[in-house]
Amino acid sequence: MPKPMSAARRTSIAGLLTATSLVLALSGCATYDVTAPADARADAPAAEVKKKDTADAKAKDGKAPGNDVDCRKAKCVALTFDAGPSENTNRLLDILKEEKVHATFFMLGENHVDKRPAEVKRIDAEGHELANHTWSHQILTDISPAAAKREMSRLQEAVHKITGKTPKLMRPPQGRTDESVSKISKDLGLAQVLWSVTAKDYQTNDSALITKRVLEQTERDGIILLHDIYKGTVPAVPGILKELKKRGYTVVTVSQLLSPAKPEPGMVYRP
Repeated sequence: MPKPMSAARRTSIAGLLTATSLVLALSGCATYDVTAPADARADAPAAEVKKKDTADAKAKDGKAPGNDVDCRKAKCVALTFDAGPSENTNRLLDILKEEKVHATFFMLGENHVDKRPAEVKRIDAEGHELANHTWSHQILTDISPAAAKREMSRLQEAVHKITGKTPKLMRPPQGRTDESVSKISKDLGLAQVLWSVTAKDYQTNDSALITKRVLEQTERDGIILLHDIYKGTVPAVPGILKELKKRGYTVVTVSQLLSPAKPEPGMVYRP
């Protein structure tokens, strides 16, 4: 029998802020489940909490690698990149390696994963999180359920073929989701991840402006959205990371941000 959910953990809503009126008009009572990272951590099953605490204790004693972070204690922010890999990805990976930071990559299939398998392998090999941004960036709420499922499952299959791993996280294009998309995500074993920080780097190549926008919006337990496909974004990353660390943030992947909770298929995670 499934575990009952707390009111803090789940909020039944009719749509995202960008699409509320549309969803209400078209579906009336359509709902899906949303939770914030802090609420997910607070509601983590006791077994997962114990497992996490045991692993942390072993790491502290030097009996296990101590490279994980506990965002219940640390001031965390998740760093995510959408729509790659691209010609800029290797440079980004060099920066992340130099800074000892791991990120989550929400990858596109068409003209990205299918054209750059070496970058996908490197993302995985260097400890970053593989995630799904659909095959061709179609708006999932605007297409049929069957087409939406193909958009997600085709990317899953491509990443698994390259790395042997299947993503557990999905970011719907433009953040647009609904009850149907959530159901499909659940069937495919995918949790949905939105964001709280956007540099709107698709509007500008000004790296200084991208940096400014990120730093102005970042708060604890936030999720930063950037795109490694745009010219101004990767050059902004060193300055962003330097200032975040100066402000006391620990930069993590989405799954690290949620831990000891595990990403729940179908759930929408939004700071």
